[in-house]
Amino acid sequence: MRLGAVVLTMGNRPEELRALLDSVAKQDGDPIEVVVVGNGSPLPELAVSGLTIRTVELPENVGIPAGRNVGIEAFGPGGRDVDVLLFLDDDGLLPNTDTAELCRQAFAADPALGIISFRIADPETGTTQRRHVPRLRAADPMRSSRVTTFLGGANAVRTEVFEQVGGLPDDFFYAHEETDLAWRALDAGWMIDYRSDMVLHHPATAPSRHAVYHRMVARNRVWLARRNLPAPLVPVYLGVWMLLTLARKPSGAALRAWFGGFREGWKTPCGPRRPMKWRTVWRLTRLGRPPVI
Repeated sequence: MRLGAVVLTMGNRPEELRALLDSVAKQDGDPIEVVVVGNGSPLPELAVSGLTIRTVELPENVGIPAGRNVGIEAFGPGGRDVDVLLFLDDDGLLPNTDTAELCRQAFAADPALGIISFRIADPETGTTQRRHVPRLRAADPMRSSRVTTFLGGANAVRTEVFEQVGGLPDDFFYAHEETDLAWRALDAGWMIDYRSDMVLHHPATAPSRHAVYHRMVARNRVWLARRNLPAPLVPVYLGVWMLLTLARKPSGAALRAWFGGFREGWKTPCGPRRPMKWRTVWRLTRLGRPPVI
């Protein structure tokens, strides 16, 4: 099973990027071909022993999903030159050398498996933040399970998924693009696994560190619902998320940005609407996360 890897970088973490590439080169089994996408930034020299690295430099920052889509297409249409693509954060690190081999084994053993979400752990403490466990029951990050979404910078995707349902939604720029792809993949019959034994080391951070966080989260949440949910579920899903947002008592500035993004999500085009089948709604519910939360 042929593995490739897509690494997106803005060029501001060169030492971390080289450390990540070194960890990819040390993986057991056949070598992994890597594409590094410079998202609006020039790339440094990236020669790593034992690793074939191709680079793509974009003239401007096109956002996370569009940048990763460029990396996918570097492996041929829909990434078809390889069987599986790893997506890794440029400031992450694969601490174990068997992660790639575990991916090969998992996809080979389960033809319905489309996506694997890795466990993200802080390199200093070894802890996994609750938000990095892609399910509602997130108290035990060491428990692997079927899930309904995945983590953007720590995952592996069978390229047949891209060929069948398309890539990440370019216009999302940042936030919820993984869930959009996950819902489309699940609607097409694929499964998603969270694997606690496949680890990416990444410093613990808060998502709100990004200046656009609150606006993008709200706007893309609306786009996600408009694109993917059956019409009766759209107001339910968005109403639940509005109540949850208010319950978290964000600051006044954050709340204004959130409501601005929420309005923007309704007023701007969300891309093609392909509502999931009702049997997919039931499938998501049986997997522990009905698409209303």
